[in-house]
Amino acid sequence: MDMGRESRWEKDAMTVEIMFALVTAGLLGALVFGVLLVPAVLVGVSEPVGKGLLMVGAVLAVAAAVWRVVRVLLRFDAQRRQGR
Repeated sequence: MDMGRESRWEKDAMTVEIMFALVTAGLLGALVFGVLLVPAVLVGVSEPVGKGLLMVGAVLAVAAAVWRVVRVLLRFDAQRRQGR
């Protein structure tokens, strides 16, 4: 790892990668939440089942979003260390 100061280009690349990770994580979370919620709304489920699907969808959406952020940032760090 380079212990020197980061160049402006490296800081900008890191900022872009962080924003990419956050935006794609939000989209992935919304997609996961929608996949669980839309069929429940179309079919019409009872209140307890609906609340359960809502909670499961929210938990899975957050987990998918966190997974996406970690995956993108770890990949970026690995590429940065290889000098790409």
